[in-house]
Amino acid sequence: MRKNYLFKYGLILLFLFIGLTGYAQQNVFTGKVVDEQNQALPGASVQIKGTQQTSLTNDKGLFTFNLNQNSLTIQIRFIGYDPAERTISPSRDVVIQLQPDAKSLSEVVVVGYGTTKKSDLTGAVASIGAKDFNQGAITSPLQQIAGKAAGVTITQTGSEPGSAPNIRIRGITSIQGNNNPLVVIDGVQGDVGLLNQIPPTEIQSIEVLKDASATAIYGSRGASGVLIVTMKKSRSGTSIEYNANSSIDVVTRQLKMLTAEEWSTQAAARGIPASSNFGADTDWFGLLTRNGTTQNHTLTLGGAHDGFSYRASLGMILQRGIVIRSDNQRYIGRIEATQKALDNKLSITMTLNGTNSENNGSPGSIGRAAFTSNLISNAYISRPTDPVYRPDGSYFTDPNLFQPLNVLAAANTIISESETNRLLGSVRINYKIFDGLSAEAFGSWQKTNGTSGNYTPAVSTVAAAIDQKGYASVSNGNSDYKLMDFQLNYSKDFGKHHFDAAAVYEWQAQMDSGSGSAARGFVNDLATYNNLGLGDFSKVQAGDYSSYRNQRRTVSVLGRFNYAFLDRYLLTANFRRDGATVFGANHKWGNFPSASVAWKIDQEPFMKNQTIFTTLKLRAGFGITGNQQPLNVLQSLQIVQGSGTVYFAGNVQTNFRTTQNSNADLEWEQKKSTNIGLDFALLKGRLSGSFDVYKNVTDKLLYAYTVPQPPFPTGSIQANVGSIQGRGIEMALGYDLISNTSTRLTLGGNLTLMDSKVNNLSGSLNGVPLITNNVGYGGQNAYLVVEQPIGAFYVLQHLGVGANGAETIVDQDKNGRIDAGATSPDRIFAGQAQPKYTFAFTPSFSYKNFDASLLIRGSGGNKLYNSLRSNLSFLENLGKSNLLASAIEDNMFTSAFPLASDYWLEDGKFIRFENLNLGYRIPTSKSKHISAVRFSLTGQNLWLITKYSGIDPEETGGDNGIYPRVRNFALGLNIILK
Repeated sequence: MRKNYLFKYGLILLFLFIGLTGYAQQNVFTGKVVDEQNQALPGASVQIKGTQQTSLTNDKGLFTFNLNQNSLTIQIRFIGYDPAERTISPSRDVVIQLQPDAKSLSEVVVVGYGTTKKSDLTGAVASIGAKDFNQGAITSPLQQIAGKAAGVTITQTGSEPGSAPNIRIRGITSIQGNNNPLVVIDGVQGDVGLLNQIPPTEIQSIEVLKDASATAIYGSRGASGVLIVTMKKSRSGTSIEYNANSSIDVVTRQLKMLTAEEWSTQAAARGIPASSNFGADTDWFGLLTRNGTTQNHTLTLGGAHDGFSYRASLGMILQRGIVIRSDNQRYIGRIEATQKALDNKLSITMTLNGTNSENNGSPGSIGRAAFTSNLISNAYISRPTDPVYRPDGSYFTDPNLFQPLNVLAAANTIISESETNRLLGSVRINYKIFDGLSAEAFGSWQKTNGTSGNYTPAVSTVAAAIDQKGYASVSNGNSDYKLMDFQLNYSKDFGKHHFDAAAVYEWQAQMDSGSGSAARGFVNDLATYNNLGLGDFSKVQAGDYSSYRNQRRTVSVLGRFNYAFLDRYLLTANFRRDGATVFGANHKWGNFPSASVAWKIDQEPFMKNQTIFTTLKLRAGFGITGNQQPLNVLQSLQIVQGSGTVYFAGNVQTNFRTTQNSNADLEWEQKKSTNIGLDFALLKGRLSGSFDVYKNVTDKLLYAYTVPQPPFPTGSIQANVGSIQGRGIEMALGYDLISNTSTRLTLGGNLTLMDSKVNNLSGSLNGVPLITNNVGYGGQNAYLVVEQPIGAFYVLQHLGVGANGAETIVDQDKNGRIDAGATSPDRIFAGQAQPKYTFAFTPSFSYKNFDASLLIRGSGGNKLYNSLRSNLSFLENLGKSNLLASAIEDNMFTSAFPLASDYWLEDGKFIRFENLNLGYRIPTSKSKHISAVRFSLTGQNLWLITKYSGIDPEETGGDNGIYPRVRNFALGLNIILK
């Protein structure tokens, strides 16, 4: 018995020992999962490889495993990021950084009044995330997405401080509107100027809605495309972030003019009187220009805890222009806060933006009567042998010249200042009524107040200012935009079927008002424009005092329906009905439907065993959008205005006349858009891209058409008659040439082929024919001509230079004379102003903590009319001005048609090395308080290949001289604190 007890209790003790030993051998594995900026990623999935054991990271990105192992291999996954695999050891905290998924810009894409998964898109939408933005001394969000999307053309004409790039989405869709897209920032709608109210570094993503099946949900505001901007939101915990960029800006190109020595030689050889040569050697361009600087600073505070999140930022963009006395300062404050309540069923988000901009502009539209342009153009035309100052210290001008100008005097003494204050606030309330059904109310209010003052003293040497003893003007402009919408959203799955729907009521009101006043005849220049009462009231002219107030309202109801069957057959249908006050009494309302479908071919059973495609989706859509943008208020009504005076009954009476015809049938311009697209990914997702073919036709074209008098009181009327069209092919590709845990090399790019045509510019209104053609459009010698591209160049054909140095022209109709009129049979079609193709190459590279990105873009197939070259090339002007060095070789003394021949028409194609960014992220995993530190070096506008002899081939219209385009080199710093 004793042995049995010993055996029994011995076994118990042995098992206890083994159990305790096993418990003692359990190891603790801990780690933290962070994003590309070393911010914690809550909710990341951490799975032990080869098992089903999974842990989710907490709000600080931490995970823990307790295992009886000496090492552990884990797999980490998070939506929108590349999966990672690591082998970790116990009792050693490890930080695992995930990189954004390069194969998908975003799993969720923002579309009109909602979001959708990128894989479920049926329309033509480009999504650009913050990680793909161009970097450097950015002053506008448009610079961040230049070259990043096919069919989206962003151009910068000159680098004047405060100026913004131009944007076109799929070309021109209206000949009277400005063709700018609608901008929507977290639900707040506005024009492109709305982008100036946000710090560029605070943008999370920008979606570009290109076709009508995507933009029709915005009805009358989506005809030219839509930019949807999503701002960054705070995650759990708190953080402080500081972004800074500082650049040196230098002039890239300038015209090669005759030097003082060359000018003197040519003047003497051509019999110019010696009295025109004052013997100086003045570099007028050099005197007007300097190295500029651009600074961009943003400080951000953010946090989230227990259902409350906030993000606040303060930024400033400071620009010192390369033309003296030109600069711009912009200060931006933004705060957004969200509170959740009622078990997270209720969400309330409030935003407040404030912006202050102060601008000192470079004077424009000054100079000789025959050559009205900006300071830079006048610097080119100024003779290099003229001195800057007289012996007495006053500014020099030659009294023998007609309206002489000393450009340095003008730059130093003309005041052109403006200040703009903008305030934007919004509130969004969302309530989940029950699973699948939610209601939302949204309201925004934008207020803008702007003032500008200009003063041109007599000492500026501007002829009009000398005659008037100084000229001053002050103007004020105010805008008040309100928007409210109420929205219901429902989403439900029924087995193999899924559908969601949205219904929205929206109300918008816009009010613009302002006033202006002017004075002349000042005794001194002390008060400048700040006291117009010091002017001579006897010199008041008509138009010196003015004011305006315009209001428009739009009311809309809209709905969207999405349906999916088996998650591979997709349908989206939109309908919007808009009513606007700006149209005629008979056509206040417009209907704008759209529909699109998609087929996920890769999800079909017959594609299961193939290994080529990981994504293959076919899309098709059609939609109609309206456009009220070309119209000002009251354009459907007859307007009578004052027109001079008449002496009657012993008194001076004001005359009145009709200045605008009425049109009760004035209605919506309509754009009909068809799009067919293909999205694909192959080679296990390493090669991805899209292909789209589209056609846009704008009917009922709003324009001031020519009408007979009588029966109409005036010679033109705003009406809906014409039609234009645009077609295009868009291609985008991305290829992960190298992709592993330490190195990534991605090659990307896009190409767009496009053309346009004027279908019709004639019709009838109430039985009266409206016949319009050969309308000037897009610059010197560019016209709207039926059956020709938009902005077709019709010019006289240069034949040569005669024995007397005069330009000779081809007599096309052989009638013995040259007719220079716009519809002359002596003119020939010689190309178009709009490019036929655009392209961009956007490779990126990263190796461990080093990263680099590049943007090369270009366009071609268009022509540019170099009016500036024409003005600076005729030898008859040599005694009065400077000339281009090429004028000597041209040897053209004069022309009867100086701005009409194809001799000045040049090829507009170019390739621009736009942006190169190099960055290095300092390892901070061991730092208690620092999440990320990144330094960068950026070069912008580094290199240009073009045959165009002017300043910049991206100049639109006739080139009469622009503010110079700069090249800049910027140092950047990004710091994120925990």
